[in-house]
Amino acid sequence: MIPLTNILDVQQPVLMVEIRGNENNPLLHGTAIFSPTPMGGVLIQVEVFYLPDQDLPNHSGFFGMHLHQNGDCQIPFDQTGDHFNPKALPHPEHAGDFPPLLSGHGYAWMAFYDTRLSIEDIMGRSIVIHGHKDDFSSQPSGMSGEKIGCGVIIKI
Repeated sequence: MIPLTNILDVQQPVLMVEIRGNENNPLLHGTAIFSPTPMGGVLIQVEVFYLPDQDLPNHSGFFGMHLHQNGDCQIPFDQTGDHFNPKALPHPEHAGDFPPLLSGHGYAWMAFYDTRLSIEDIMGRSIVIHGHKDDFSSQPSGMSGEKIGCGVIIKI
């Protein structure tokens, strides 16, 4: 099997975000790094600790995660704006729709390749983690609930 990083010829990460939790989730924290590829698009790697699913009965373990328009993560994260959607597409087809995080005992790690974005598109925007899973159909943003984590994307 050929590793994904060889197929994409991934370059060194050039952007990062430090995610922190809201007042109800003060231990929640994590990072994401963003690497360009010569084929276009961005490889995104995310690691998050202390997601609240371990304390919630009947929680699926899935959390919505989106790229939001504004890079303003002042608690209560109400200034992040809408999902990044430069082509005015319906949810879940817009560029700000990311795959959901899947938590096990409060920890989540994932990597994905996104061809809808470029490094220039995402600099200065915010990554938001929501308290529930995205339903991938409700408009305009998937009914994923409260913004429990947020971070602004910066250059490394």
